[in-house]
Amino acid sequence: MGTWDQFPALIGVVVGAVGSYAVASLTERSRWRRARAERWDEKRFLTYANYASTLKEQIRIAQRIGAARGFENVADPLDPGEGLAQLAEAESRRAAQWESVLLVGDAEAIAAARAWHEAVWNVELYARGLRDDPAGWTSAEKEVSRARDAFYVCARRDLGIAGPPPPSGNWPRAWQQAPGEATPSSRRRP
Repeated sequence: MGTWDQFPALIGVVVGAVGSYAVASLTERSRWRRARAERWDEKRFLTYANYASTLKEQIRIAQRIGAARGFENVADPLDPGEGLAQLAEAESRRAAQWESVLLVGDAEAIAAARAWHEAVWNVELYARGLRDDPAGWTSAEKEVSRARDAFYVCARRDLGIAGPPPPSGNWPRAWQQAPGEATPSSRRRP
């Protein structure tokens, strides 16, 4: 057998080796991309969850101070002298968490997170004694609930979580109504 007789077999070996390399390379690249996407999904989830938890802590402190100032729909009043220091610490934790949201969040989730913490800041104005209108307090609490709901919708969409968003957190809650009083969902607007 001459060299030319072995040439087709040699070409077959080269083509097979290149094909095997290409398939293995594509498979490995796909596996790497999938693993990277999973890592970033986990990071985004933890970032959103930590931010939400920190902001919930902040609003809870503001609401408790508001209860001490006489505003409705909150139990467990917190003395403003003690609470304002806790509120400042909670704001510092929120601001630190915010940087992570800016790094890994998508534009819609970031905008919704910003709207949520700005709504919380509005409630803080009442907690700090800079506003004292009871109707404004109730309106500010409702805005916090709406902003929270919008954040969860955007975060869930960014994370690829299917299904409806969590139930609304409207205030005041039905169980907070006096017996016989209409709930917010059953009240009719004029």
